[in-house]
Amino acid sequence: MLNELLAAEGLTDESDVEHIHLLVGDWQLLADLSFADLVLWVPSLSGAYTVLAHARSTTGATLFNRDLIGARATGLEKELLDQASSTRSYVTHVAAAKEMGISAGSSDVDILAEAVPIIRRGEAIALVVRYSEEVRRRGSSRLEKYYRETAMALMRMIVQGTFPDRDAPSGARHGEPRVGDGIFILDRDSHVQYASPNAVSLMHRLGFGGEIEGSYLSEVVSSLSAELRQVDETLPLVLTGRAPWRTELEVGRTSVSLRAIPLTDGGERTGAIVLARDVSEIRRRKRELLSRDAMIKEMHHRVKNNLQTVSALLRLQTRRIDSPDAKSALTEAMRRVSIIAVVHDVLSQGVESEVDFDEVVDKGLRLTPELTSPLVHIELKRQGSFGTISSADATSLALAITELITNAIEHGFPTENLENLEPGETLNGHVWVTPERNGDRLTVTIADDGIGMGETQNPGNGLGTQIVRTLVSADLAGSIQWQAREGGGTVAILDVPLRPDSYD
Repeated sequence: MLNELLAAEGLTDESDVEHIHLLVGDWQLLADLSFADLVLWVPSLSGAYTVLAHARSTTGATLFNRDLIGARATGLEKELLDQASSTRSYVTHVAAAKEMGISAGSSDVDILAEAVPIIRRGEAIALVVRYSEEVRRRGSSRLEKYYRETAMALMRMIVQGTFPDRDAPSGARHGEPRVGDGIFILDRDSHVQYASPNAVSLMHRLGFGGEIEGSYLSEVVSSLSAELRQVDETLPLVLTGRAPWRTELEVGRTSVSLRAIPLTDGGERTGAIVLARDVSEIRRRKRELLSRDAMIKEMHHRVKNNLQTVSALLRLQTRRIDSPDAKSALTEAMRRVSIIAVVHDVLSQGVESEVDFDEVVDKGLRLTPELTSPLVHIELKRQGSFGTISSADATSLALAITELITNAIEHGFPTENLENLEPGETLNGHVWVTPERNGDRLTVTIADDGIGMGETQNPGNGLGTQIVRTLVSADLAGSIQWQAREGGGTVAILDVPLRPDSYD
């Protein structure tokens, strides 16, 4: 959306757009340090200014009851933007809200508006304006003083084009440290100049009970080395604020996410800020999820192994039986168990709630050649893709499709027809499986070029047909129909609704 808004204002250069994206992606930090609202103004070709982004502070009250996106600058607001844009420097105005030309929570409050231009190739392509209550600047606490000084350093870096740093790791992460979680402000020699109360509490949880301010943050952490777990090689760079980087450290059961932002002015290093957040609970939950996922995979793997054992036992039993009917029944049972094992085998490869059903069908097709006589050669082919199917539907759908393929082979190419073959001749046939997805419905066509259903045009009432009908109507809430295939053979059309979490 931001790309579209920028393009509408005539800003299309990829490098410029990327720079604005990086700034907007990281300016919550500046809003929180400033206790202020941040607004991105972009000039159009006509000279007007439009708001394209708005961030509120999470450390203080907002001045605006609504988002300003789409607002146009007028009055003193436009004068402020024109001056900052033309001088390419930091400009401030103090005035009542109603005089600014935009609506605040109270029209009587005096607003301090501070504009910093975003300079690219010597021109201001956009401006960031910081809005705060003028009265809040008086009688500030020590925390507010250091926060505002740091925010001012970052605003100077915006004008100089050094914030945000394009080489720094970008994008929000799960557990990303924020200003309110804890912040260390370092001087140019990497001494801790200020540690917020939450940062001090965090160090106490790590086991450090000494004085933090005036010390090297790296030495403070090093004193915990007896309980430190595996240390990331980037940790020293982060603790000294020498590089714009992120890392984590673990002491005992406490995990801390750290992020360093070097502060510069005119190319000279003036200090750094290090944000810290206790992410122990987040990491504990993540480990629990990984453990649960591993348990689910192991469960599917064991079910697959047990089903394969049952299939092997049925195979042994089949070899000891002389009755053709009993042998055939056990063979069919063995095949059905095997296809269920295939589903669990695929589920054991991942932790998703969906199955790559093409893999299931392809493995099922490889199980069917043993159903035919050596004199019958059936070419099985899947045309199209099933995509992903909910694991709740996978087993029933796999069984239904396998039964339909089995019926197509057994009844479409019966062994009686082998009597008319010449010596060395084979009976050749084809079975096609064609899936089609349309929104939340799946249609599967199983066609063969066998002998067809005859004059009755009825698939019969055998066990396989009964199983298919039960699976389709009861488990899948779908429908099935059989019809003659043009050119000879039979077509079975399976139509089932897909569960919401199984869409592509």
